[in-house]
Amino acid sequence: MAKYEEIKEKIFETVAAHHPEMIACNDDLADHPEVSAHEFRSSQKLVELLRGHGYEVEYPYAGLDTAFKAVYGSNDHKYKVAILTEYDALPEIGHACGHCVSASISILAGLSLKDLQDELDTDVHVIGTPNEEEDGAKCTMVKQGVFKGYDMAIMVHMDDSNKPYCTLLALDSYMFNFHGKAAHGAAAPWEGVNALNAAQLFVHAVDCYRQHVTPDVRMHGIYRNGGAAPNVVPDEASYELYTRAADRKYLNKINERVDLMAEGACLMTGCTWDKYPTAQSYDNLIINPTGVAAIREVFDELGIEENADPDKLFGSSDIGNVSFECPAFHPTIQIVDQGIPIHTKGFEAAVRSERGHEAIALGAKLIACDIAKVFTDEHRIAQMKEDFENSKK
Repeated sequence: MAKYEEIKEKIFETVAAHHPEMIACNDDLADHPEVSAHEFRSSQKLVELLRGHGYEVEYPYAGLDTAFKAVYGSNDHKYKVAILTEYDALPEIGHACGHCVSASISILAGLSLKDLQDELDTDVHVIGTPNEEEDGAKCTMVKQGVFKGYDMAIMVHMDDSNKPYCTLLALDSYMFNFHGKAAHGAAAPWEGVNALNAAQLFVHAVDCYRQHVTPDVRMHGIYRNGGAAPNVVPDEASYELYTRAADRKYLNKINERVDLMAEGACLMTGCTWDKYPTAQSYDNLIINPTGVAAIREVFDELGIEENADPDKLFGSSDIGNVSFECPAFHPTIQIVDQGIPIHTKGFEAAVRSERGHEAIALGAKLIACDIAKVFTDEHRIAQMKEDFENSKK
């Protein structure tokens, strides 16, 4: 405990020293938002900042133009931690997800730990993970084995409440395409095979299925193509569907049923169908009890009030995929009044506010102190690993 308290004091000093620099970084990212997979200026700024503090940075990284991996020092310690960094924005409403604040938190946390790696016997890497809003760069990194060998991964997300973890749903997104035969809608409709009818029957079947799934499941979508003209029997129709569930295995079973609904709609109409993914699949976030307990302890130490139910559904994120590779954590910090949702103009306005600026220091302390708390305690490390292994059974 004495060692942890000494390390925590050093963390606080470094956070305070670099906080103004990270406020400026946050505001610059907020003023120059870049959408998913196009974060060229944003990633370059973060990379230059890290290099300016002595990091060796691989950029681009993992075959992704706007991803990076930053390493400081010898990189030969017993344990290895990834601080995940998101910095993509949303179309039209900029950083309404708070990723400029989150990125600044992650960088500041990394700076506060870079000279403490020997004391923790832990390599602390800062990994830039772009494209969270659309296609999930972390999914690509998981497929490449980037997170194998890490003992832990962590980031902080912005929200309207403080939570030690989030309940993130597994997510699949597919375009269902139905193929029929065109014909004149008045002169010879009997010669046509109506693809829109198949799509409508498919959507109705999905709607009927809603009452027979568990409460965590979400199924929602939109028509992408319903035909070209009212007087032509549509020979092509498309519907983009998202399916979500709190458990990846259960979601896979749901998707099997949904495919049968598409097949049934085609049997009824004489159409054929196919589908393709419109984004990478996100997994649910595996909750690690030992790791969450450590975060709750840090919440208490920092005076962060846990003021919302973490089991309430939060949405989906590609960090869920990371949690299948190593213990991964996604606490939230409040920067707006409760009831102001993310992905809104009101939330975007908060990222440059005093509350948003204060969250940068608070979030960095949260990440850094949590890493310090875990990796100064061999028993806690072992228990966290045991929780992770048990989650895969």
